[in-house]
Formats: sequence, C-alpha cells, structure tokens
Amino acid sequence: MLKITKYVIYDILRSRVMIAYTAFLLLVSLSLFSLENDSQKSLISLMSVEMIIVPLVSIVFPTTYLYNAGEFIEMLLAQPISRRSILLGEYAGVAVSMLLSFAAGVGIPVMVYAPTATGMVIFISGISLSLVFISMAFLSAVSTSDKAKGIGIALLLWFYFAVIYDGLLLGILFSFSEYPLEKTVILLASLNPIDLGRILILLKMDISALMGLTGAVYKKFFGTGLGTAYSIGMMSAWIILPLLAALGIFRKKNL
Repeated sequence: MLKITKYVIYDILRSRVMIAYTAFLLLVSLSLFSLENDSQKSLISLMSVEMIIVPLVSIVFPTTYLYNAGEFIEMLLAQPISRRSILLGEYAGVAVSMLLSFAAGVGIPVMVYAPTATGMVIFISGISLSLVFISMAFLSAVSTSDKAKGIGIALLLWFYFAVIYDGLLLGILFSFSEYPLEKTVILLASLNPIDLGRILILLKMDISALMGLTGAVYKKFFGTGLGTAYSIGMMSAWIILPLLAALGIFRKKNL
C-alpha cells in the first residue's frame, strides 16, 4: 500500500493539471491579500473561491485520474495485493498530493498574511472539503466503467452541493417559515459539507448576523463545544462514508 501511495504522489505532483491548480490557488490568494489591506475582507473573498474551486477540482481531477490509471490498477490486481490496499493506496496518494497543492496555494499565503484563528479555520475547512470530494470522486469512478458517465456523476455531485442544495434549502425555509425549524435547519446544513464549512468560517469571523435568523441558530449551536464536536463528526462522516461505499463496490467489481 505504501509503495502504491508513493508512486501515485510522484505521478500526480508531476501532472500539469496539479501544477496549474497549485499556481492558480497561489495566484488568487496572493492577489486577494495584496489588493485588500483588511485581511478579514481578503479571507471572506478567499472563502468564496475556496468553496467553489476546491470541491470542483477535488472531485473532477481524482475521477479523471482513476480512469486514466485503469491499466495500472489492473496490473496491480494481477499481483498478490488486496483490493482494499490498492484502493486505499490510491486514495492516500491522491489525497496527499492534492493537500500538498492546497497547502502551497492557500495555506502558505494564509499563514503569512492572516495567521489568525479565522485563517486557520479556512485552511482546515479547505483540507476537509478536499478530502470529502476526493472520497466522492472515488465513489463516482468505481460506480461505473464508463469514463464519461463517471465524470458526469462527479460534476453532478459538485453542482448539487455547490449550487442546487442552497436553493432547495432556501425554498424549504421559506415554505415552512411559520414553523419552528431550529433543529431542522442545523440538520439540513449538516447534509451539505460545503455549507457546513462555510458556516464554521462565518461564525469564526463573527459575522453570523449577516445570515439573518438562521445565523443566530447556527451561532447558538455551532458556537458551543457540542456544536464543534458535531461539525467535526459530520465532516468526518462525509469523508469516510463515501470512501467506504467506494471500497465496497471496488471489492465486488468485475474488472
């Protein structure tokens, strides 16, 4: 498993796509901090970019990589190596590579220009979202042998969590505004890892008042120790459950 991970890391870090991804994040981060004297405003802008670009790249690139590495994976399957070790080795290699790129593109600028608790939350949220959508990418790739279909599933998942889900949530809140929805709002926010990361960042910035009534609900719950533990648990579930599902499919899949 370790050898597989090392090979994948070496292979991905040489990829032009990964180099471009790192360069893009670094350029955007440096530009935002250079153009704005207030680091708080720069972090808000960086959060907006992070919530869209990081999940998109983290689900599309691994999906594409797995399909392109199909022959390599088939060669590994012919060796006395368990399917579990192969998939987890691939996952670890992809995850480490993408997290290194994210750390170089976002982590370093944040630590230089905004070494605050808010900056740390943004960095940790970016890492968490990367792992979540890498897990979804693996689930998309092992679900079908059709490359176009797999990439389509990955894009649909990103579009749902990044765009559609917020619209559905607003529709639910508007339709049932006359009912007490405090617990429901917290549950619905937990069902979208992007929203969960965004909420934690906004609460750390102490601008939850801009989110209206739901902001007060989020602050009341997620601002407590229990809320923090709950958010960590939910984000961990978003990382682990898709990966376990992908592992289960890969073990039974006829390649």
